[in-house]
Amino acid sequence: MFNLKGKVVLVTGATRGIGKGIAISLARKGAIIYFTGRTEKEYQGAVKLGGSIEATEQAIKQVGGIGYGIKCDHKDDIQTKMVIDKIVLEQGRIDILVNNVWGGYEYFNDGTEFWNEKGFWTAPISRFDKMFESGVRAHYVTTCYTVPSMIKQKSGLIVNISYWAAERNDMGVAYGMAKAATNKMTETMAHELREHNISVVTVYPGLVRTESVIKSAEFFDLSNSESTEFIGLAIAALATDLNVLEKSGTKQIAAQVALDYGYKDIDGKQPIPLNKSNCQ
Repeated sequence: MFNLKGKVVLVTGATRGIGKGIAISLARKGAIIYFTGRTEKEYQGAVKLGGSIEATEQAIKQVGGIGYGIKCDHKDDIQTKMVIDKIVLEQGRIDILVNNVWGGYEYFNDGTEFWNEKGFWTAPISRFDKMFESGVRAHYVTTCYTVPSMIKQKSGLIVNISYWAAERNDMGVAYGMAKAATNKMTETMAHELREHNISVVTVYPGLVRTESVIKSAEFFDLSNSESTEFIGLAIAALATDLNVLEKSGTKQIAAQVALDYGYKDIDGKQPIPLNKSNCQ
């Protein structure tokens, strides 16, 4: 199911969490994976969690996949362009771009605990900057550099990872703004790229068992959680759908995609799709 053999994929921000899971999941399906990250050594990243470029490469090899990690700070446009140029030089194309990189979770070590803050005005302004610079802007710039090769090949799928915070008012001002901006970026990019046969979709995960969630498992109800690879299966399903252009510009919920295309998570469970009233 969902054969991606020979497809060239770039996943940004894949040393841990959802990005790593997406890279592994798509590699299982036969894609040639390129991924970016900043962490070269375990527990040496901005967030003190396991995960590194080498670890993701090894995880891809363990599932029989092909994966190449590239160190990149997506706040630096030159580094981002060098990544795209390298892939196009080596493979001649990019079939799928997954914009996953994100800087907002650095609030764990930016000098303030978000759960103790009384409102957005008590949070450091730098957190807003990280969410937009390392998130929204990084997605925009990476897409700008990728699109010319997709236009040339007259095909492509661009996936922007977002979340329900875009549609709620109680998940943080900066976070909600960043995710809403990501969603609008999907809609407007889809409008301009439709004539080039390039699809752009937003994908929402549910509660994902990332390293940070597992570390704080006592605070979460994991009964309806998703593996880090689950959202990758959603991307694989969309990428192999011959009519995916009809979904361009839309928000896709990973768990609903699983129901629509008839598959389960890698642990055999069927996560129930969340909505804006019951997401965590």
